[in-house]
Amino acid sequence: MQTRVIPPAEGAYEYPLLIKRLLMSGSRYEKTREIVYRDVLRYSYPTLTERIARLANVLTEAGVKAGDTVAVMDWDSHRYLECMFAIPMLGAVIHTINVRLSPEQILFTMNHAEDRVVLVNSDFIGLYNAIGGQLETVEKTFLITDGETKTADLPNLVGEYEQLLAAASPAYEFADFDENSVATTFYTTGTTGNPKGVYFTHRQIVLHTLAEAALVGGVDSVRLMGTNDVYMPITPMFHVHAWGIPYVSTLMGIKQVYPGRYEPDMLVKLWQEEKVTFSHCVPTILQMLIHCKSGEGLDFKGWKIIIGGSALSRPLYEAAKARGIQLTAAYGMSETCPMISCAHINDQLQGASEEERTRYRIKAGVPVSLVEAAIVDTDGNFLPADGESQGELVLRAPWLSMGYLREPEKGAELWAGGWLHTGDVATLDDMGVIDIRDRIKDVIKTGGEWVSSLDLEDLIGRHGAIREVAVVGMPDAQWGERPVALLVLRDGHALDAQGLKEHLKPFIDLGQINKWAIPSQIALVTEIPKTSVGKLDKKRIRLDIVQWQADSSPLLSSL
Repeated sequence: MQTRVIPPAEGAYEYPLLIKRLLMSGSRYEKTREIVYRDVLRYSYPTLTERIARLANVLTEAGVKAGDTVAVMDWDSHRYLECMFAIPMLGAVIHTINVRLSPEQILFTMNHAEDRVVLVNSDFIGLYNAIGGQLETVEKTFLITDGETKTADLPNLVGEYEQLLAAASPAYEFADFDENSVATTFYTTGTTGNPKGVYFTHRQIVLHTLAEAALVGGVDSVRLMGTNDVYMPITPMFHVHAWGIPYVSTLMGIKQVYPGRYEPDMLVKLWQEEKVTFSHCVPTILQMLIHCKSGEGLDFKGWKIIIGGSALSRPLYEAAKARGIQLTAAYGMSETCPMISCAHINDQLQGASEEERTRYRIKAGVPVSLVEAAIVDTDGNFLPADGESQGELVLRAPWLSMGYLREPEKGAELWAGGWLHTGDVATLDDMGVIDIRDRIKDVIKTGGEWVSSLDLEDLIGRHGAIREVAVVGMPDAQWGERPVALLVLRDGHALDAQGLKEHLKPFIDLGQINKWAIPSQIALVTEIPKTSVGKLDKKRIRLDIVQWQADSSPLLSSL
């Protein structure tokens, strides 16, 4: 194709898309809005800008330079927000360590990322010292405290975060550089092998932030987050930049509330006292909030929450709605920065029944601006967007990870055919709505049919006795696989396998599921295993079921 390219005028400034551009707007819009950390600290946006400059001076004095990797081990805090700006604004890379991984996995990620400097919260001193002798590239460490007087025997300790910031200059001239420079990295865990390093550039994060700001600020019929909202993340900041919302909030000059370690009582207290109106989390965290002692009887009216990470079930949607919470489903992955799609009630659906609108509220939703989505079969052929054809969801967008850190072969698998492969089975309809049916590895193949574990979990969860459910496929000599369900019951309720069968029979009669979908076994448990980011840990669940079956555990009951 012959295109026309006109060179810029002599002296024209070619504006690089850098994270520092996002910081400029918060103070411009709202100088008095606050950044709040638990019940410990609060300060204004101009102070945020000043503290980021102080941190940049501290890191520069410690020898951090462009291209270095600086790791952070902290709970959700104002300090994390400062690091999310200061480190990449120096041209360095921030490695957000998943503190919920095992010590062996954390050690692997730090050595693989080649961390040079580490900022360590005092809560993790024991963990850090346990692996410190095996760290291959770390040269200096900084201690993070909440002001308590703690001494720490950390290797190559430079000093305590707040003390160092207090002594540093409040001004720093951040240089321009290539917008395609890597800004962030973190590690995503799969079902096998070591965690994989995902990375994003300044350009990708800026574009993602702008698209996400447009989404939360005005795409839906109900604005999710505007300048008068109060934001509190309930997704760890080490997990895909807290879904990118801290960058959006800073861009918009919104009051931000950081809860530190997730404790139900503190979360409810901050919601009440700081008048929080917008959050995001995975379903398990929301379940915890709804059922915690501090939240009993509370009307959470006015709280808008995006649910991602796992499918939003109808029972959870209805339970939250009854407590005054407006839930909106969204979809993304570690590799997608993460925002890909969000539930949207368009003009066509506005005139539909409440039942129909609810059905679309809990789907993965419509791809956000600049995202292309398609469905392919196992041979890579594109399938029609008819709402029925199921295949793997593949994506294109300007902020998708271009590969995995130092693992080109895995990056090539991710991008086979020039589309990012999600590993999710989905449908697309004529309104462009994505409906995630299951992870490819979690689809249950039984009786010659495919059964979606997500659909089954949704239908089972509608039983009034059930608080939480997980379904997995287990090997079966006759049928290939059979569903097995783990159930957490509500206090004072009882249910057995026969009772669950009776509950599911009407859905079979309606054609929503086939007869092979009824679980062959159920296990009544007090807690369902979760991953480090709060998702159902189906790998661990399968291992537990194998052990229970081998032991003829009384936890399991069969039809």
